[in-house]
Amino acid sequence: MSTLMLRLAAPLQSWGVDAKYNRRSTQSIPTKSGVIGLVAAALGRRRDEKIDDLQALHFGVRVDQAGALLRDYHTAKSIKSAYVTHRYYLSDAVFLAGLEGEETPLKEIDTALRSPAFPLFLGRRSCPPEGKISLGIRTNKNLVEALQEEEWLISDWLRRKEANCVHLPIVVEAGKETGDAYYLRDNPISFDQTHRKFGFRLVSEVEPKVVINHESRHTVWEGTTAHDPMQELREE
Repeated sequence: MSTLMLRLAAPLQSWGVDAKYNRRSTQSIPTKSGVIGLVAAALGRRRDEKIDDLQALHFGVRVDQAGALLRDYHTAKSIKSAYVTHRYYLSDAVFLAGLEGEETPLKEIDTALRSPAFPLFLGRRSCPPEGKISLGIRTNKNLVEALQEEEWLISDWLRRKEANCVHLPIVVEAGKETGDAYYLRDNPISFDQTHRKFGFRLVSEVEPKVVINHESRHTVWEGTTAHDPMQELREE
């Protein structure tokens, strides 16, 4: 098995699994349905075409920069009524996603992402990606290995704001139920607009990637000083 690595970054992203009435929320990490939809668009697949082969790929995400939750407040008016909607986005987030599978289909996806058939977006049409998406295939690397070994994706300028030791959370599809596993309803079955269908998948957090951040402004100074501000009190 090999893993195709994807960089998902943009000023705004929105990965919804629940859109009830006038409130459209976002998950804190990219959803499998959203990323498979992005891949299907790159491959030129229509909404009514099968996606069984894409659904079978194992999916995982590493949070390189969580971003901030942003609420977009809308007012809309029709002839008969007016209403308010609340749409939520992740602002300035950066994620590393991985798709694990056989190398031949991964190569096809890699090529398509570099020259997509349809426009690509991160969850919603108003969220185009920033920079290149595909980082290439990591041959003979499983999903967890690839997510843990890939370098931290944020810039040196942003690293200065982070701590001197950073833990990057990793969430992957779980093979079986464990104490820390949970279900997400973001497994795409059909994107057909007349009958969209999504199922549940089991996910869990694995050991995070630990980054020693040499660019951090918060690095502890290791020097010592002879001055003891409590010395006079001890001498009394």
